[in-house]
Amino acid sequence: MLTFNLPDPGEGLAEAEIVQWLVAAGQTVAVNDPLVEIETAKSLVELPSPWAGTVVALLVAEGDLVPVGTPIVTIDDGSAGDATVVSGPVVTDADAEAGPAASGAVLVGYGTTAASVSRRPRAGRTVVGVDRDEQVHESYSTAQPVSRPVGEVTSPGALGGEPLPPPLPDPGEPAPAASATTPGAKAKPQVRRLARDLEVDLASVVGTGADGAVTAVDVARAASGSSNGANGQAGVVHRVPLRGIRREMVASMMNSVKTPQASLWADVDVTETVRLIEALKKRREFDGLRISPSLILARAVCLAMGRSPEVNGSIDVEAAVIVVPEDVNLGIAAATARGLVVPNIKAANKLSLVALATALNGLVNAAREGRITPADLRGGTFTITNVGVFGIEGGTPILVPGESAVLCLGAISKRPCVVPGPDGDQIEIRSMATLTLTIDHRVLDGEAGARFLNDVATVLREPGLSLLF
Repeated sequence: MLTFNLPDPGEGLAEAEIVQWLVAAGQTVAVNDPLVEIETAKSLVELPSPWAGTVVALLVAEGDLVPVGTPIVTIDDGSAGDATVVSGPVVTDADAEAGPAASGAVLVGYGTTAASVSRRPRAGRTVVGVDRDEQVHESYSTAQPVSRPVGEVTSPGALGGEPLPPPLPDPGEPAPAASATTPGAKAKPQVRRLARDLEVDLASVVGTGADGAVTAVDVARAASGSSNGANGQAGVVHRVPLRGIRREMVASMMNSVKTPQASLWADVDVTETVRLIEALKKRREFDGLRISPSLILARAVCLAMGRSPEVNGSIDVEAAVIVVPEDVNLGIAAATARGLVVPNIKAANKLSLVALATALNGLVNAAREGRITPADLRGGTFTITNVGVFGIEGGTPILVPGESAVLCLGAISKRPCVVPGPDGDQIEIRSMATLTLTIDHRVLDGEAGARFLNDVATVLREPGLSLLF
């Protein structure tokens, strides 16, 4: 009998939330079959099985927040004796004597060293092994291991592009929490999670999805009082726990505002960029790829960075030095149902336009489907964000901690502009967009920021001039 402890998925974190079990008691698994989906402060991660065998019991419930090193599942691999309990993939006593290479249980990101983690539970979170009197707002946990029939296990996926919940109603008297794990309700795992967060009873929601499935929109309507949900009454207060990615986003933004920041913006005629996008869509090299203004902006940033490499830098206050890497690890801000994530394209400045489009499409799809990995989030040096997709003309972005600049692209809209004509200035309808650059004023001054922003604007205004960069 082998016991699998929650490992640190390569992020140096102390805890993670059990989002969804991908196996059930009695199910047969092979090495590297996905066992469970967990959410850390950085991302959603699937943990694979280090052994082949039969799942005996799931030791923690979906929704539980557990420390690294906590036993989460037992697997019968047919061998005699029990496994030695360690942090990460567990190895038997015989395997431990033979060394990690002999165990066959060392998976990427798990490591091989043993370390136990002891952590005092925080208020408002469910921590396995803590007395129930100390569990505040215990909404999801159970005291018993969770086992489900194989037929109830569903594969992970995104919300399928469903819109995020509408604004919550005005505060009033709170309603008691309702269970959102009703077995009879048909809903995706992510929809069940949303129902738990909004304290909506799925059994009381009428599904409008395929085959009567409850969708995220149905849950949002129930939560806002526009359906027959048990908790959808006017004046209800909904308390959404700050967990995982959303909690990390809050901490990151609070840390960001400690940096002295300045912003510059420019209204840019992007008519030629719009024409370029339409031309690229017809090219065979881009078949199957989504070509958007973000792609051209990413390319423009990489070209402009070659003339202003200091924009790609960061400050090491303790060492009193500004660090400027050669590679531009281009962050792409992505709004997801779980919060804002900023995965980055490694060495984007060294990619061709086709390769950049492929990488950008891959990151966007991974973010939408909740497949962003810790490696995708590490090492960013500059970030772009596109609020134009929401119909917003512009905004002032906030720095990602550790970076010295972030660039925001607003909506591309038709506006009357004064342009040169054969008989002097004339008014034409042009495609316009607002660019806003926020800089770390410890690293960059206004002149450096303005020069960089002007170069980006030049490429968007006249893409042919990029040959000069």
